[in-house]
Amino acid sequence: MNKDFLKYQAQTTPHPLGLEVIDAKGSYIYTSDGQKHLDFVAGVSATSLGHCHPAVITAIKKQADKYLHVMVYGEYAQAPAVDFSKLLAKSLPDPLNKVYLVNSGTEAIEGALKLARRATGRTEILAAKNAYHGNTMGSLSLMNFEERQKPFRPLIGDVDFIEFNNDDNLNRITKKTAAVILETIQGGAGFIEPQNDYLKKVKDHCEAVGALLILDEIQPGFGRTGKLFGFENYDVVPDIMAIGKGMGGGLPVGAFVASEKLMDLLADHPKMGHITTFGGNPLVAAACHATLKTILETELMAETLEKEKCFRELLIHPLITAVRGKGLMLAAIVESEDIANQVIINCKEKGLILFWLLFEKTAIRITPPLTISIEEIEEGCGIIIDVLNKIKNKA
Repeated sequence: MNKDFLKYQAQTTPHPLGLEVIDAKGSYIYTSDGQKHLDFVAGVSATSLGHCHPAVITAIKKQADKYLHVMVYGEYAQAPAVDFSKLLAKSLPDPLNKVYLVNSGTEAIEGALKLARRATGRTEILAAKNAYHGNTMGSLSLMNFEERQKPFRPLIGDVDFIEFNNDDNLNRITKKTAAVILETIQGGAGFIEPQNDYLKKVKDHCEAVGALLILDEIQPGFGRTGKLFGFENYDVVPDIMAIGKGMGGGLPVGAFVASEKLMDLLADHPKMGHITTFGGNPLVAAACHATLKTILETELMAETLEKEKCFRELLIHPLITAVRGKGLMLAAIVESEDIANQVIINCKEKGLILFWLLFEKTAIRITPPLTISIEEIEEGCGIIIDVLNKIKNKA
């Protein structure tokens, strides 16, 4: 299978991990060589309820027997999308009460940017240095990494950058600014949390000049930080929220959420201000509804914080300099990029799946399913510590 994978599928790197997956259940992925792999990555924060959660699978099968795609987004009322959007809106603080369903997190970012410019009549977008919001042209424009932007220019214009957690940059938010877009917790930069009421200060500055605050909740959303959405930890409510990854229980999806007043601007002048064929797909929406309902009706969010404590207690080692993040959005920071690479590769060989972060090369991603058990956390952390001990003894 790997030969065909490399021959017929376009690759994202010269050296993909190449596990030949044949099955996945709960916290484990099973491969064609008969091995099982404890998953500390969850499809990069996407499979919130673990692999093939019964509630998600039941919802998918039930909907598959009724109908699949019937019309482009926004024309027909379809119960899965309506039920999910209603449950989500009722679980959010005012004024976040209207949902636009799309196909991915990066499309959610594109829609949010369009909405901000449409609502304010302004063009300037302020993003954070070391941010990652996706790889389509608008999302890529929000990334201040020359290596990644240069081959694809020209990108969208009137984008500038501020430093995350730097209060001195707040005066850059002016009456020319349409929106400030930030990750609630910076992901690719190393799982950096906002400090000293930073997000609240940004929102206050935005309100003072009539700009909008867009928060990217694509990674921290859907219970991963112990709250339904990460911003709930920081005493702030965005004007527009972008979501994705963990909302679909393993199916591809995204959405942006705002007030009814803002969102209705996309329906006219011009009509179809944003349009998508497969957004709100009934199969995907059914999975989203089952995922959200399960998160809301169980103790998973509260347990996430207890599981964070467990990780922090177990991941103590001379080569680990810090454990960053919140809940089950964690990154173990080690002394060098080489050590991070060795840990990720050697743990894979021992049946534990870890992964990298995009920009912070000394980070080891730990974003397991919310359903992971304490015993599985202990098992995986034991493998990490064993690998680190072998690296240290070789040095």
